[in-house]
Amino acid sequence: MADHSFMKLGRKAIKTDSRTLALADYLLPSIPPPPPSIDWTKGITSWGMMLNDTLGDCTIAGVAHAIQVWSVNTGSIVTTPDPTVESYYEKWDGYVPGQPNTDNGGIELDVLNDWQKQGFDGRPLLAFTNAKYTNLVEIRQSIALFGGVYIGISLPVSAQKQDVWDVVPGAAGKKGSWGGHCVFVPKYDQHGFTCITWGGLKTMTVAFWKKYCDEAHTLLGQDWLTTKGSPSGFDQTQLLADLKAIR
Repeated sequence: MADHSFMKLGRKAIKTDSRTLALADYLLPSIPPPPPSIDWTKGITSWGMMLNDTLGDCTIAGVAHAIQVWSVNTGSIVTTPDPTVESYYEKWDGYVPGQPNTDNGGIELDVLNDWQKQGFDGRPLLAFTNAKYTNLVEIRQSIALFGGVYIGISLPVSAQKQDVWDVVPGAAGKKGSWGGHCVFVPKYDQHGFTCITWGGLKTMTVAFWKKYCDEAHTLLGQDWLTTKGSPSGFDQTQLLADLKAIR
């Protein structure tokens, strides 16, 4: 049985911004339905902890894991070194090494805005949009078209010792809450979704997703799009025009 009880989380309260673009606005009527399953992991099961066992840097670890997925599917895998991961946790989330009281995690929207403006270790983020986390077709489109989806989940304590994250009756509510967590999800099938967290793969059931996922962001990685091209049925031209208008 898995035991994640000593691992760190780090997703802080959800932040919204009315200017954030919505994925649904750029999915054209001609877009085909997402495939029944997709797997961008290339069979890799070990992805690196990215310091998330000792620091609440999951918002940064999720960025580094996204880059790994994109790079392994467009060339050779790129793994961000731990000191670089920590440097972005300092710069974007306010962590100060040696001061545990500053290890407070981060806000997904802030991290993505910083990534889009500054790049992450030389890896640019062209844009990001909000995917409707309650719309599983939209979530699957995000994963199939763009290599994954960057999400936030409010984990229950029951998730600490589950091999597969699933809903446990009575685990909801304040008493059963573990905390907010950020992960990157590069795989799904009809039964659930698989994320990268704490260096490995973790599958969650559809029921778990519906109960505990509470934010989702589609990431348009420049390297991914340069290699794969703009997906058919996705209006990238309009998205970039809209993005320019709100900057």
